[in-house]
Amino acid sequence: MKTGSLIVSIFGDAILPRGGRVWLGSLIRLLEPLQLNERLIRTAIFRLVKEGWLQSEAIGRRADYMLTAGGARRSEESARHIYASHAPIWDRRWRLILTVGSLDPKQRQQLRRALFWQGFGVIGTDCFVHPGTDLSKAFDALTTDGMGDLLKYLMPMVAADAGSDISASGAGLVNMAWNLAHLGESYAEFVQRYQPILDKLRWDPQREIGDEDAFLLRTLLIHDYRRLTLRDPELPDVLLPRDWPGQRARRLCKELYRRLLAPSERHIDEHLQLANGSTPEAAPWLGMRFADEDPLVPPACGAICLICPPVSGEKSRVNPQESAIC
Repeated sequence: MKTGSLIVSIFGDAILPRGGRVWLGSLIRLLEPLQLNERLIRTAIFRLVKEGWLQSEAIGRRADYMLTAGGARRSEESARHIYASHAPIWDRRWRLILTVGSLDPKQRQQLRRALFWQGFGVIGTDCFVHPGTDLSKAFDALTTDGMGDLLKYLMPMVAADAGSDISASGAGLVNMAWNLAHLGESYAEFVQRYQPILDKLRWDPQREIGDEDAFLLRTLLIHDYRRLTLRDPELPDVLLPRDWPGQRARRLCKELYRRLLAPSERHIDEHLQLANGSTPEAAPWLGMRFADEDPLVPPACGAICLICPPVSGEKSRVNPQESAIC
């Protein structure tokens, strides 16, 4: 676990809803239980400032750190993937970025890595593909990441699927462009790691998790899930393998996060401070994360799931064909 990456996660999850800024001393105290010492955190903050994620503002002898405009944009885009209440509807068009001209090996590797973290797949060496991203935002992200000088070598295109019975299928393109097997394994490991915790909270109504533990668990949960969603291209169901573990991981993350939200926010209320000593309140939209309406969950069909326990006193319902992976 890289300290800088974890700090980005905590800024997007816990600090952004409270104005996107925090006193460095307060951040150090919040992360201390994760065995991150002051030196590690200060070094990571320095690097994030250098990379354009954060900026500082002196308040007397103290300093607040806050997201830059680019850092806020990237955090908000990441939040759309993490907390969205529904999967995007596919318009059966592919977004392509073609490289036109010569890139040296270092530039090509830098570009490939940056687009990988935006969910793009790669075909050959000169074509990047995504099922539904906003290409203008993809280019803005490259500029924010310091690759604006490469844009003149890139051509964005939108291609309609005009396949026939004898042409290659969309599934074939997916298998070529993305390593879904590796991503699926990562989702399965995520479920294996956090399912026992959720099970304990489900089956023992008397079990109460402490405020600090709730905050630390929420931080690690979202950090792990964020790193999965960043490289997930959000493929439509018709292009995903059967029994895709990403959906189960999403349902687990949603339920566990909502169970942890209230106690973790109490901990933040008590310990998060700005350089002037005040504690900003959370924005009302924080409670809208992982909204109830979620088309990723199989529609109610009358079949009662015998695996997942009811939530909020209601019967859990699943598609009978999917009950084995509920």
